[in-house]
Amino acid sequence: MAAEVMLMNEIEATAAQMGIDMNIDFSSIQLPPGENCGIISDDDDVYHDDQLEFDSGFGNVIVVDNLPVVPREKFEKLEGVIRKIYSQIGVIKEDGLWMPVDPETKKTLGYCFIEYNTPQEAELAKEKTHGYKLDRAHIFAVNMFDDFDKYMKVPDEWAPPEIKPYTPGENLQKWLADEKARDQFVIRAGTDTEVLWNDARQSKTEPVYKRTYWTESFVQWSPMGTYLATVHRQGAAVWGGANTFNRLMRYAHPQVKLIDFSPGEKFLVTYSSHEPSNPRDANRVVINIFDVRTGKVMRDFKGSADEFAVGGAGGVAGNSWPVFRWGGGKEDKYFAKLGKNMISVYETETFSLIDKKSLKVENVVDFSWSPTDPIIALFVPELGGGNQPARVSLVQMPGKEELRQKNLFSISDCKMYWQSNGDYLAVKADRYTKTKKSTYTGFELFRIKERDIPIEVLELENKNDKIIAFAWEPKGHRFAVIHGDNPRPDVSFYSMRSTHNLGRVAKLTTLKGKQANALFWSPGGRFIVLAGLKGFNGQLEFFNVDELETMATAEHFMATDVEWDPTGRYVATSVTSVHEMENGFNIWSFNGKLLYRILKDHFFQFLWRPRPPSFLTPEKEEEIARNLKKYSKKYEAEDQDVSMLLSEQDREKRRMLKEEWEKWVSEWRRAQEEEKLERQKLRDGEASDEEEEYEAKEVEVEEVLDVSEEVLSFEE
Repeated sequence: MAAEVMLMNEIEATAAQMGIDMNIDFSSIQLPPGENCGIISDDDDVYHDDQLEFDSGFGNVIVVDNLPVVPREKFEKLEGVIRKIYSQIGVIKEDGLWMPVDPETKKTLGYCFIEYNTPQEAELAKEKTHGYKLDRAHIFAVNMFDDFDKYMKVPDEWAPPEIKPYTPGENLQKWLADEKARDQFVIRAGTDTEVLWNDARQSKTEPVYKRTYWTESFVQWSPMGTYLATVHRQGAAVWGGANTFNRLMRYAHPQVKLIDFSPGEKFLVTYSSHEPSNPRDANRVVINIFDVRTGKVMRDFKGSADEFAVGGAGGVAGNSWPVFRWGGGKEDKYFAKLGKNMISVYETETFSLIDKKSLKVENVVDFSWSPTDPIIALFVPELGGGNQPARVSLVQMPGKEELRQKNLFSISDCKMYWQSNGDYLAVKADRYTKTKKSTYTGFELFRIKERDIPIEVLELENKNDKIIAFAWEPKGHRFAVIHGDNPRPDVSFYSMRSTHNLGRVAKLTTLKGKQANALFWSPGGRFIVLAGLKGFNGQLEFFNVDELETMATAEHFMATDVEWDPTGRYVATSVTSVHEMENGFNIWSFNGKLLYRILKDHFFQFLWRPRPPSFLTPEKEEEIARNLKKYSKKYEAEDQDVSMLLSEQDREKRRMLKEEWEKWVSEWRRAQEEEKLERQKLRDGEASDEEEEYEAKEVEVEEVLDVSEEVLSFEE
């Protein structure tokens, strides 16, 4: 590295002697046509605007301070010790360790520079050795080389910050005040990302914003719909605004692969995984937690992929995603990560562990937060060949108090499902039969909000039925289960409040032989879509659970996704680019009427824009539901106006078609009149075009078929 710096100094000195300006404006350089392949990166300005620190070129260099000051004869020994310590962390470049020497005393200066192959190895070396105690008198102080440039720019004298006049920000919720009470959604198809209004009453979409190369991988709405996040090589960005989509904040995280918002939209979690220079080493994982509004990194987590893969697999590089799960409802108070024999729970006031230590749970393999309360449900499998039973525990935060525990015997697998209000927890337990050659499934149902948290056991009538899908009714007390064997399983509905006993679970009905393998409840409850995706080729059944009747059956051939809009008025079904044909989406009414269909080649994503929670109390919502006719009069009048407008549009369309037809007939008659004399000549003077007026005549034509000559002899 030192040699490269000296070489650069020589080049600059030579250039100055020759009068060559080394300060090149790279933006003025015009590339030959086609050099950028026609793709202009949407976030190239990240580099030009901010000159982000990771772009300086010295991100793989660290400075190690507080080394012993030694004479020339001990130089090699000290260098060997340092090389041994730091080569264990990563690959040091050839001539990548440089320890400066005082030219007068010939002793070292007490610090050195180390250059690694990658910035990730340099960061890891800083983390692992900052504060390393070589001996009592020498404790390493390690910094990134890039940081020195940043510190050198700090002025020697303090100057008061410039006070800028207050300018009110944009109303990021303006889209909620749409006069037609419409909802928005975002789609990605090909290189385009579009935000559109769902104008269902007009049976069409209305454009809001469109951009090419807006993201390099995917887009994601924040949980309450305030922001739209995009992902780029340099990091993530969020967009929003009153009338269009402006960039509100950027979050620098090179090679980011995944992102996740906290439920209250206060924080954004970003994830990246980097391959090491040594193939035997594990992937390097970096996770940042940003404050969404300020863009500040509140906490970062770095380590090998193995450190973040305990307890689950999937996601990227074998890690389950999200790595950190949020608790405490919309207040974003807590987040937690599964570790080996522990669950690490952090609070967001200081971003440190609660009580400065993790929750110790031997052999814990899974956990999930209540959607509304700071309660963790955790699962520990059987141990010792069944001598120690499996268990599900409910733990209250931040006191780490165990509220309830249930032991489970002969368990092969377990899944936990919270109801959206946190009122109930369903634990699906797969149990071994006595022979242990097969399994059967039952449910443990926890009533979280009731005294002492009572638990009910629910088993299906046929215990051997395979559970294909389970889903709670949002904000409700019912749940649905798809069970049985393909190709036609059954669908059963249950209620946690039976008619005669509010504290007992009861079956409502079973629908036999349905082509369904997925359940999609309306956000408002009451209605559900029974969907047959993948192998069932997009079979759809719209079912009213209040009346226990089918409203409609339909098909969206090869459908891959089903998503309700946040109000429960409309359903979108889509075929993404997993399939090569029929890419696009359909919009349906809640009761299964197809409203319109849009085809899009290379279709990747369809996402409804979420809505924030209603300010109405549950009592007010119930009152509105009871008096819906009174409230709906205004909208019925609007619907009638829309219907009349559509009828007028249809009439106008028919009128235009009629005019077009009459114009064509008029043109044909004009052409016929112009050719009348020509036709009369061809008919030997006959003036009329009417065939009935002609007299048919039979004409005999004699035709000589053959002529032959024969010589006859006459005898006298």
